[in-house]
Amino acid sequence: MVSKSTPINASPSYQESIQTTRLAESSPSNIKRVGVIGGGQLAWMMAGAAKALGIELIIQTPHPTDPAVAIASDTIFAPIDDAAATGEVASRCDVITFENEFINLPALMPLAQQGVCFRPRLEALAPLLDKYDQRCYLEDIGLPQPEFMTLAGDVGNEELVSPASSLAPMNLSELEFPLVLKARRHGYDGQGTFIAKTSTDLQEIWKKLGYAPVLLEKFIPFERELAVIAARSVTGDVVVYPVVETQQEEQVCRRVIVPAEISLSVVEEIKAIAQTLLNSLDAVGVFGIELFLTTSGKVLVNEVSPRTHNSGHFTLDACETSQFEQQLRAVTGLPLGSPALNCAGAVMVNLLGYEHSQSDYLDKRQELASLPGAFVHWYGKTESRPGRKLGHVTVRLDSQQVTEAQAVAKKIESLWYS
Repeated sequence: MVSKSTPINASPSYQESIQTTRLAESSPSNIKRVGVIGGGQLAWMMAGAAKALGIELIIQTPHPTDPAVAIASDTIFAPIDDAAATGEVASRCDVITFENEFINLPALMPLAQQGVCFRPRLEALAPLLDKYDQRCYLEDIGLPQPEFMTLAGDVGNEELVSPASSLAPMNLSELEFPLVLKARRHGYDGQGTFIAKTSTDLQEIWKKLGYAPVLLEKFIPFERELAVIAARSVTGDVVVYPVVETQQEEQVCRRVIVPAEISLSVVEEIKAIAQTLLNSLDAVGVFGIELFLTTSGKVLVNEVSPRTHNSGHFTLDACETSQFEQQLRAVTGLPLGSPALNCAGAVMVNLLGYEHSQSDYLDKRQELASLPGAFVHWYGKTESRPGRKLGHVTVRLDSQQVTEAQAVAKKIESLWYS
């Protein structure tokens, strides 16, 4: 475990993309040092708001090359699930929040019992980190979602063990395919998620996973995928951002259309889902909620992330308050900011790796930055590999026409992947 105490400022290009005047006028908070468990791009994107709010970030992350190291006031180099390192972070800050879910919750509980302030609180994270537990919790609070069960044991024995599941316990021959199989912990960007089209597929996939307990879900033939960012303050105020459409390829988000082209009734239903979830958890912080809109117009919760989320990156440039500023406001006890758009619409495109390389792609980034209304955010990762998120581009639009957003996204992708 290594500590770095010398501050390194964020790159000027990143700071210039953040408007700071309004932030500095916010009500004061006594919390000025925030610990962040995780040092990836989500922590890195807190930099602009942290500077404007007068907040120092103390980061726990494994590698000196992780993006947030460059903007941290202090860094503890240790694995994300190293609770002893988190204890060291706690000694240097006023409150601790999270960039990802790869934590060891039981190991953190003694710190909370000793008075370490975690936001969201550990009890709010507990039902969400395991995907099966999350499904059970959503069922308990009455939120709509796909039918599900957990698999444990040996699928080759035909019997599928599924206690307390909404899919009745059944044997292999009774399952209806296709089905979605998910690792219960540590899956992201499609990793740990598989589509089983036949019982043979299911057996082979589960065997590769070593017959570890997994989540099994009914496959949803959705019309589109939606997402929403919501935040809850220490006083229980909840704000909900515009609902967006996410477009995935190979289970990785490629682009986000803002706002989603959906009815007002669907928007209101999703806002109600977000408020119910955050209030039931008594959570403090920002949450990302992914949803399906079915062909029959039904809204189903796909997945909940108790942190800032890729689907909300557009908020950096297209909203009055970014999700990253909102996270800092929530955990430090400041009033929440407005989630309203500052433009008619927007499109966000992820810049995904398409080769193994150590290039910084400067020429392509400059070309993307020259597009009208474009804001390029480059995460500073030292290595590219296929599917890795290297940065993103947000373009403010003059309308909410999906055709315009799609055309802009196509232009960005043609420049990036050429």
